[in-house]
Amino acid sequence: MVRFDNVGLRYGMGPEVLKDLTFSIAPRSFQFLTGPSGAGKTTLLRLILLSLKPTRGLISIFGTDVSQIAGDSLTTARRRMGVVFQDFRLLDHLTTYENVALPLRVQGKEEASYRAEVVELLRWVGLGERMHVLPPVLSGGEKQRAAIARALIVRPELLLADEPTGNVDPNLGRRLLRLFIELNRLGTSVIIATHDFGLMDQVDARRLVLAEGRLHIYD
Repeated sequence: MVRFDNVGLRYGMGPEVLKDLTFSIAPRSFQFLTGPSGAGKTTLLRLILLSLKPTRGLISIFGTDVSQIAGDSLTTARRRMGVVFQDFRLLDHLTTYENVALPLRVQGKEEASYRAEVVELLRWVGLGERMHVLPPVLSGGEKQRAAIARALIVRPELLLADEPTGNVDPNLGRRLLRLFIELNRLGTSVIIATHDFGLMDQVDARRLVLAEGRLHIYD
């Protein structure tokens, strides 16, 4: 599903921030991406999302070299992924319900075909009473949950989650983790970037550890 071969990344003429990354993400797999602040976790996720290009090395996503992905092919590849960003990226003029349903609307689906599923997911993440309010009214934790619901509603082949439990209490964090685990059981490959060792200790999963720009893998 994802393959990196000797990938390096630098900004401008500066030193490499990621060095000699070689690893693969198998279909239906579950892994945590961790490491100290500034190690490059978000940068690595952006490479997988195709919003950054490597300085050197080869990356393939869904079996295609990223250097060959552009235009409509880029859009198609990204639609196969679900992404939870740290800054949420909700649209302030749309309600919580409309934000979560937006990926389905973009795909051209009729509301009647997905309304019940969106409502059920919002209730599951604790936003059943907040589905008709606008994002500026939501707390940081509520925005986080809305962003997670939006990423999951399309049942992606690959889920990238950047600190998805960073703004919620531990109990809700465990509940969201169970949601990620269930999505994985249904066939989605999951990559969760986190500093939370308590969260990681709840799952017997592969760990990708970034330190000083290099990746160490613990299966």
